[in-house]
Amino acid sequence: MTYEAVVDKINNIRRFGNLAGVTITAQMLEVLGNPQEGMRLIHIAGTNGKGSVSAFLCEILRAAGLKVGVFTSPHLVDFRERICINGSMIEKEAVRKLGTRLLAQEFGVSPTMFDYCLVMALLYFKEQQCDVVILETGLGGRLDSTNAVGTPEVSVITKIGYDHMAILGETLEEIAGEKAGIIKKGTTVVIESQEQEVLMVFLRAAKEVGARACRVIDPKEFLECRYEDGEQSFVYGDYGTLRMQMLGVHQYENAATAIVAAEEFLWRGLPESICEKMAEDARRTWIKECIRKGVYQTRWQGRMEILRKQPFLLVDGAHNSNGVAALKESLETLFPGEKFHFIMGVMADKDYEQMVEELLPIALDFKTVTVAYDRALQAKALADCIRVKGVPAESVEDLQMCFAGEGADMAHKTVAFGSLYFVGEIEALLK
Repeated sequence: MTYEAVVDKINNIRRFGNLAGVTITAQMLEVLGNPQEGMRLIHIAGTNGKGSVSAFLCEILRAAGLKVGVFTSPHLVDFRERICINGSMIEKEAVRKLGTRLLAQEFGVSPTMFDYCLVMALLYFKEQQCDVVILETGLGGRLDSTNAVGTPEVSVITKIGYDHMAILGETLEEIAGEKAGIIKKGTTVVIESQEQEVLMVFLRAAKEVGARACRVIDPKEFLECRYEDGEQSFVYGDYGTLRMQMLGVHQYENAATAIVAAEEFLWRGLPESICEKMAEDARRTWIKECIRKGVYQTRWQGRMEILRKQPFLLVDGAHNSNGVAALKESLETLFPGEKFHFIMGVMADKDYEQMVEELLPIALDFKTVTVAYDRALQAKALADCIRVKGVPAESVEDLQMCFAGEGADMAHKTVAFGSLYFVGEIEALLK
């Protein structure tokens, strides 16, 4: 099979299976001889922020000299974005070879698209001898395919909000209970700040399973948060001022979460070739420098990303009300007093009315687009919903029409947001 044929076949496999993902992947790995055994893992679950935390962690651990495999989803433009080592996508030939092997293998179960991607990633990371593997959950945690891979050294849980409620539960506590499924005996748990009832779910789970330790991020510790010339900075702990290129007020907490997770991971053991005979104080200083460097070098496509400055266009994968609330806060902080043209494309099963409500105070108008995906909300229905709220809204059939240069409003900024698939369409169109 060619690379294109492999990717096309995997992309067209169903998204949901008859069995839980954790069951399917466990069976697949068993048939393949459990290639994941011996891997050092960092496992990340949550509603919002998984991708950003993964990106920060990857850069920090790279700065420490480690070979870092990262598995994320979904991809924005290129299928290979899902499987990266030290920021570089898997080679097309590796996708072709591994994909052909997996698609021809009889596993005794019916893998989904996500299962094939995950197992391909694990085989590739094993083949390339990665020092550490960062795994993002696809959906939930307890029954997610990634939960079959093993016991992570660090389990990270990012912000929890209302998402995939038909599958994960109707209350925040129920959703948190599913996410808490990644917490295992002997792992260190790092948790972003949460609603109190959500935090208690995680703390109970950590105690019940016998987690090694549990560290909760406190936003009150982020001091002197600033934005200047396209960069943000903040003071955190004894790190002094940390500079970063990732934009958005929520990125302070994502960066801090990655810092704490990296501290826990790096202190548990590094290859002797990296820190041989290094005294404790020297090692502590060295880890801090790696963290500072990694935080600054982090970039993450499609998250508060400025694609052009004239006319101004920023894209963000805010695809639920929590994400949009963070987007709004970031826009108000970075560009105080301004109002924006919004372009929106979202899935029909999202809380899109609440998403719109969040942005009404800073919206000039909306253009709505139907995402090229089977679960997409129709652009006309979304525009009708917005107009009822008293803001101009126009549904657009051709995405390219949203970015035509003629007649662009140079005095106001445009922000495109919604489904990551939608952001990917924009990235592909403009780049």
